[in-house]
Amino acid sequence: MNAAGTSSPGAGPPDAVSVTDLKVHFPIRTGVLRRVTGTAHAVDGVSFTVPARSIVTIVGESGSGKTTTGRALVGLSPIASGRVSVHGRALEELRREGALPRLAQIVHQDPYASLNPRMTIRAMIREVVSVHRTAPRERAGERVGELLARVGLRPELADRYPHELSGGQRQRAAIARALAVEPRFIVCDEIVSALDVSIQGQIVNLLKDLRRDRDVSFLFISHDMSVVRHISDHVIVMYGGLIMESGPCDEVFSSPRHPYTHALLAAVPVPDPRAPGPGAGTRTRAEPPDPADPLPGCRFQRSCAFAAEICREGPPPPAVAAGTAGHTLACHRADSPDVRAALSGTSPSMSGQRRPPSSPSPERTTAP
Repeated sequence: MNAAGTSSPGAGPPDAVSVTDLKVHFPIRTGVLRRVTGTAHAVDGVSFTVPARSIVTIVGESGSGKTTTGRALVGLSPIASGRVSVHGRALEELRREGALPRLAQIVHQDPYASLNPRMTIRAMIREVVSVHRTAPRERAGERVGELLARVGLRPELADRYPHELSGGQRQRAAIARALAVEPRFIVCDEIVSALDVSIQGQIVNLLKDLRRDRDVSFLFISHDMSVVRHISDHVIVMYGGLIMESGPCDEVFSSPRHPYTHALLAAVPVPDPRAPGPGAGTRTRAEPPDPADPLPGCRFQRSCAFAAEICREGPPPPAVAAGTAGHTLACHRADSPDVRAALSGTSPSMSGQRRPPSSPSPERTTAP
């Protein structure tokens, strides 16, 4: 199931990332001898593309496989099967040549854990510039200053250690370090989840500016639907290691088709705590499926209010939603009259929500 449209030959630059039937499995080891007794199906067959100069978001609850998917795209998680290409070149080929870091980088959720506590911000970024030779040696210091300015850090912060910075400043430093190798694709793994709302808006705007000015594509991983609404060009909804729904951001939020997407939107806080809120009847009722023992049918069947016998017999095939372009979902009963009537009556549209305080309603750039 393609999450975003694939570029046709001669239509423009190749997709930043193309993923076909990606599977990431981890061995389960038990006992003193740590023998393999099972397999955890963290990601169990996902396909999507990240078009050039776009921001594609993977959203889902904890355990959905979104972080594992992002790590696999930059070579940090072992791929059991499937094909991943970065700017038209196979991932394995790029890894063998040592060229993957120059094309793809990742910014982690906890910047303090990913930054060297014994090095200043200047020293860390300068080291990356020197190792990857993205600037002449005599210009390395100048290059560090340019990167810090680009992410909005004051020059005097360059000689501070990570523990001397605030959470937002550390995250900006981590982004600057990722940019030091001049990548064309960056995975952002929950990078605003621990930040204040005002700082979240600043980071969101920063990523949009980088996409526009530096020809960088992003895979943005999040569980916060409010943030996803304001940053995404395209949204991928994952659950239990599979894609439940994907499509253009505005379309997914204004007309969600999958019960799980409704459940995620129903969990967004509403101003009146006494109000049931949109989509109240579609909230999840069970824990996500065990990756070591995946369900034989639809992964969402135990939490779905509309599950039927067909949902337990086999996985739903991905299909393009009727009347849409590029809006796909995996649900046996999405077109059933009772399901459509129930979901349309609880459509949790967020189109009327205000933007974060620091995000002064900029127009969202549409990817080419």
